[in-house]
Amino acid sequence: MAQLDAENVGLVFMKPVFVKKIWGGRKLATEFGYTIPDGNVGECWAISAHPAGDCAIEGGPFEGLHLDELWAARRDLFGNCLGDRGKFPLLIKILDTHESLSVQVHPGDVYAAEHENGSLGKKECWYIVHADPGSQIIIGQHAKNADEFRKMVEAGDWDRLLNKIPVKTGDFFAVNPGTIHALCGGCLAIETQQSSDITYRVYDYDRVQPDGTKRELHIEQACDVVDFSQVPPTSGEVTAPEVDGVTELMRCDKFVVDRIRVKEAKSVDQKWPFMCVSVYGGEGLVKVLGKEYPLKKGSHFLALSDAGTMEFSGELSMITSHLPE
Repeated sequence: MAQLDAENVGLVFMKPVFVKKIWGGRKLATEFGYTIPDGNVGECWAISAHPAGDCAIEGGPFEGLHLDELWAARRDLFGNCLGDRGKFPLLIKILDTHESLSVQVHPGDVYAAEHENGSLGKKECWYIVHADPGSQIIIGQHAKNADEFRKMVEAGDWDRLLNKIPVKTGDFFAVNPGTIHALCGGCLAIETQQSSDITYRVYDYDRVQPDGTKRELHIEQACDVVDFSQVPPTSGEVTAPEVDGVTELMRCDKFVVDRIRVKEAKSVDQKWPFMCVSVYGGEGLVKVLGKEYPLKKGSHFLALSDAGTMEFSGELSMITSHLPE
C-alpha cells in the first residue's frame, strides 16, 4: 500500500504507457529494451499524468499510485506548484516513427480551452535521439493565409505547401502551437510538451487503419489555428553552447529543456518544483538523499522538490525539463 505520508522521497520512477500508432514500429523494444505490445507501437508516454496515459509509479513508498494521484494528494512534493489549470503541466514521450506522422498542427491554450472542453493547448519540442540517413522532418508551411492554405490542401499541393528539411541525430526542434509539423519515417525523438492530447490532422497519406477506415482530418480547425506569420526553419542544428555538460535547448513560458551529458561524474542541483529526467543513452547511477538508483537508456524519473543535489556517475545522456522561473 502506498505510504502517502512518506518524507525524504527525492525521486519517483514511472512505468511507461505504450500507445499503438499506424506509423509506429518496434524500436521502443529493440533500441530501449522496453517490453511493448505486439504491432506498431509509436509512443512511449514516459512521464505523464494525462488521463489518456497516466503513468503508474514503480518502487518506493508511492508504488502503485498513478502520477495524477500523487499530484493531487502530495502537492508539497511538487513545491506546491499550481500547475496548468490545476493539472500536472508536462508530458514526456518517446516517439518511434517507422513511417511518417500525419501532417498536423496543435492549438494554443485559448483555442483549446474554448473548443476542446477546457483542454490545455500543446506547445512541444523534439530532441532527435536517432535519425536514419536521409530522414526528414516537416516543420512549417508556405501559405500566406487560411484561404491559400485551404486551397493548397484541397489541391493536394503538398510540395509547395509544406516546409520539409533534412533531420539528423542530435537535432532539436521547437514546435509552437500553430506550427504545421510531422516527423517523417526513420526517427526516434524525445518529446517534451504541455499535458495535452489535442492534434488537428491535415494530411495522413490516405492511410487505412486495420478496420479499413481512414483517420479523421481536421482541416477547418487547422485553418483556425495555423500561425501564418511563422518563418519556417531551415535546420535543427543545436547551436547553443555546452557548459559543463549542459546545453539549454529551449526556454519558453511553459518549460525549460536541457540536454545533460555525464562523463564519469556530475552534480545537478534540483531547485525547481520538480524536474523530469529521461535517459536516452549510456548507463550509470544517481544518488539522491543518500540512496542510489541504477540508470540506463530508457530510464525516466521525476526529481521532486525535496531531491536537493543529484549526484550522477557513469556515462549518461539525458533530456531534462522543468517549469520556467
